[in-house]
Amino acid sequence: MTNRFPRIAVALACALAAAQALGQAYPTRPIRMLVPFAPGGTVDLVARLLGAKLSEELGQPLVVENKGGAAGTIGTAALAKSLGDGYTLMTMHQGLAFNASLYPDLPYDTLRDLTPIANCGATPNALVVTNALPVKTMQEFLAYARAKPGGIAYGSGGIGSAGHLSVELLQSLTGTKFTHVPYRGSGPAITDLISGQIQAMLLTMPSVMPYVKGGKVRAIATSGARRSPALPELPTIAEAGVPGYEYTPWYGMFGPGTLPKPLVARLNTAVNTSLADAGVREKLAQQGLEVHTTTSDEFTGIVRADVTRWGKIIRELGVRGE
Repeated sequence: MTNRFPRIAVALACALAAAQALGQAYPTRPIRMLVPFAPGGTVDLVARLLGAKLSEELGQPLVVENKGGAAGTIGTAALAKSLGDGYTLMTMHQGLAFNASLYPDLPYDTLRDLTPIANCGATPNALVVTNALPVKTMQEFLAYARAKPGGIAYGSGGIGSAGHLSVELLQSLTGTKFTHVPYRGSGPAITDLISGQIQAMLLTMPSVMPYVKGGKVRAIATSGARRSPALPELPTIAEAGVPGYEYTPWYGMFGPGTLPKPLVARLNTAVNTSLADAGVREKLAQQGLEVHTTTSDEFTGIVRADVTRWGKIIRELGVRGE
């Protein structure tokens, strides 16, 4: 017993030294960046915009791999099972926190098997309606919904998606009733919104801005705590008569739960440096994403808080993932 603790101390010191050396040498080959959704969505856009600059910072190619399905849980499971060597990462949004409660049988533990590396930013959603709907303000939208319960059909990327839960929260706070039309992704839903097959959606700024600017849909409010610089003329939903409503989804980078702290620190610095680049910030801002940089510990706190907050909301609303 007397020799046990010195041996343990030596082993820990060697492991720490090896991890530090790994962090100094890393990376020496291309890095795989998982996007747990189909190409073209907001997560994909953030991963590719940031990834180009991040490749310069790290000195190695960053290869985006779309691994969609099951509301992002398939790609997330692939990350959780990957080696903690820093060569498999993931860009994901706040849906990660939703999924922890929506799917009780996930093949991973959200808080144990994933490592939050860096917060990239956040974007409020925009409440948009088809041009044929006779409303131009949030107040008119709610009045119409109350006069015709179920008369407004809204689309989302599926049951339990951000576009679904954010509208469920709006219904619960306003006493209104809409008709939910789930799609396999937001792309087909936007197509039907433009054509008038559905009447409304709550969409991320990057995915909806081209259609708002092109006059194909009408934006009437945004979902954040304050007005969005991308659409400053629009009030927030809370400002327009729904006190307490706020939905500002974050986007961030994750690694597997076994990722060593020196690599977490290396990647966090690289992401924050990339986000400080004026060109990157401008491109993200054009899409409605406000850059927020944090330490990995701060981002971990955000993720944990949202798992708790949205878990409570999901249970209260009685929503279950498909």
